[in-house]
Amino acid sequence: MSEFTTSTKQLDGVSVINLKGFLDAHTAQVLEAAFTSLINDGKFNIVVNFKDLAYISSAGLGVFMAYIENIRDNNGDIKLVEMNEKVFNIFDLLGFPLLYQIFNNEEDAIKKFNEAKQSENAE
Repeated sequence: MSEFTTSTKQLDGVSVINLKGFLDAHTAQVLEAAFTSLINDGKFNIVVNFKDLAYISSAGLGVFMAYIENIRDNNGDIKLVEMNEKVFNIFDLLGFPLLYQIFNNEEDAIKKFNEAKQSENAE
């Protein structure tokens, strides 16, 4: 069976999920559990770091689609960072860059969340 793990940390009010290994039909429930835990804790601003992800299947992609509506309905979002070229190409092929913002690093994604929060507070 493929090895896949997640770890979650909090940075500037944003939850960062680090992915490691192979995300496929056998391991997708690990990512589902991470998203469910954050949602249950009321944490809807999420950055997913792909730096250590070697592979993603359609089942792995489906996890993102399964949670994005609930997260956005709660004024949150999922931003994606540090994808290797192989993983990005899969996301790109399926049109995910139209649905998700993709950044080079965590800092830029977190800054985008905080800019949005500041503009909401200014209104």
